[in-house]
Amino acid sequence: MKYRRLGNSGLKVSEISLGSWLTYGGYVDKKQAISAIDKAYELGINFFDTANIYMNGEAERIVGEALGKYPRESYVLATKVWGPMGEGPNDRGLSRKHIVEQCEASLKRLGVDYVDVYYCHAFDPDTPLEETLRAMDDLVRQGKVLYVGVSNWTAAQIAEALSIVDRYFLHRIVANQPLYNLFAREIEKEIIPLCERNGIGQVVYSPLAQGVLAGKYQAVDDVPAGSRATDKHGTKTVKSWLNEENLAKVERLRPLAGELGLSLAQLALAWTLRHPNVSSAIIGASLPEQVEDNVKASGVTIPQEVIARIDEIMRTP
Repeated sequence: MKYRRLGNSGLKVSEISLGSWLTYGGYVDKKQAISAIDKAYELGINFFDTANIYMNGEAERIVGEALGKYPRESYVLATKVWGPMGEGPNDRGLSRKHIVEQCEASLKRLGVDYVDVYYCHAFDPDTPLEETLRAMDDLVRQGKVLYVGVSNWTAAQIAEALSIVDRYFLHRIVANQPLYNLFAREIEKEIIPLCERNGIGQVVYSPLAQGVLAGKYQAVDDVPAGSRATDKHGTKTVKSWLNEENLAKVERLRPLAGELGLSLAQLALAWTLRHPNVSSAIIGASLPEQVEDNVKASGVTIPQEVIARIDEIMRTP
């Protein structure tokens, strides 16, 4: 496993990280989930990602239980705040109240004294940005959070946050968690250039487009039993990628992967990691075997001529 700095911080994270969205806390059997986390740790993954809203806290509980047997200093743990955790008017968003209360709740579910990275899971237009950033800064000063991150924010929102951080000498944002894969490259236009200038690393989610880029699905109407495309929680997310045009592109990528001795999943992950601003790519493996396959993308360099061929395939309707 290769490791990269998280933005301009001194924190080293594995190029492949393990997430728990649409996997742990009810999507797959608990024993199976813990087995996948154990395999990831064994293979050198030191970066584990979750969020309070994943199955209403159950994913955090499982991740915390699985990692609890390992030395706390040996892994990097990230979670998030923003999503609804109750029916009350203050049970969501990025107010100081919600951030502080949910940080405490996440620490309890995870069974730890601090999280390494705490993300604002989405932008909250109902809360002054200064209030949000000061609350996050206070958590860092209290030692409950080590690094601040944002997720699913626009370039303009990140830029505004950076100006407030600089104005009030708050702890800097070091991580951004955006959607990024061969089908979704929007962050290359504005977000990556902005983050490169300001020392923010990308921790990208859905690098395999929920398994579509791994060649898991052969046809739109022929999905494997037990896959996310058949699960009531994952159907909508997976089917946003599952169409004939995307499947045709995946089939055209298959021989390129073969030329490099890679699986389709390894090719797609190595493609995201080709960019130096990407600190880590989050996989969502439900089986230890998937982890074993995915980690082999770490350290892979795709020749420039192959990247050009990939770009041509993805541009072709």
